[in-house]
Amino acid sequence: MNAIIPGTIEEPGLDPSKVGTLEAPSGGAVNMHTIKGQVAVITGAAGGIGHALALDMTRRGAAGIALVDFSDRVVQVAREINAEAGRQVAIAYRGDTTDTAFRQEVYADITTKAGVPRICVPAAAITKDALAVRIDKQTGQVVIYPMEDFRKVVEINMIAPIYWAIELVAAVAKERASRGLKRWRPEEGLQGAVVFLGSIASVGNVGQISYSSTKAGLEGAASTLMAESMYYGVRCSVIHPGFTDTPMVRALGEEYIRTKVLPQTQLKRLIKPEEIADAICFMVTNAAVSGELWADAGWRPAT
Repeated sequence: MNAIIPGTIEEPGLDPSKVGTLEAPSGGAVNMHTIKGQVAVITGAAGGIGHALALDMTRRGAAGIALVDFSDRVVQVAREINAEAGRQVAIAYRGDTTDTAFRQEVYADITTKAGVPRICVPAAAITKDALAVRIDKQTGQVVIYPMEDFRKVVEINMIAPIYWAIELVAAVAKERASRGLKRWRPEEGLQGAVVFLGSIASVGNVGQISYSSTKAGLEGAASTLMAESMYYGVRCSVIHPGFTDTPMVRALGEEYIRTKVLPQTQLKRLIKPEEIADAICFMVTNAAVSGELWADAGWRPAT
């Protein structure tokens, strides 16, 4: 998928006098037990969960956050966060997350302005929902799910998040190499964390052949990448949110939510984006949490 628009950077840069550095000049230890002082990269930052996560991390004292999204709204999100913080924390990067040059530009820019990113939450995703096979009611013909739609969802929902995560690992590896460090040792403390945004649809969901496939694919990617990235002290995991009160879920329609979603959810309500954001921060800062975390509000598919 080619970039539709060039990547653009909204903010002129972070004020070095107001932004904490991630490491001491001597190359001190990184403290991944807290968000405070960390630099993060969030894609899909204009969406419900991405926006809530950026706010949560800012309130926890993040030093800098790269907010990445295809939507113009990411600019307003950055302004809102900076206004609340009373300092410049967020930088808005508007562009195509599947574009390699754009991804590299974001990492280079945020590193220069705030420090080496240690947290990556690649949350950008789309849906192209339809049955794999259906009969057209008008023509009586068999209709197969378009392959071009499947490829687009895979590119945005699975390949792009994996490479945003790999870029984080590469940034940490490069920084370590600059200090003559090779294999990570436990006494150093953890060096970074990646949290992929999965979904309860990863177990399979009618009408979501492409979306479910990509979210299940992230499980294998996280497990494989963690096995490799721990060489540099970077953890990888996946959170699987249930039906969350975001524009994507609201697009399903109030009737569908009322009759198909809430009856199967033990809490009898949609999850708040802030609840998912809090869970992601927990996964980032608690080293004992690995693998997958299901934040589904007790949702169970109808039998």
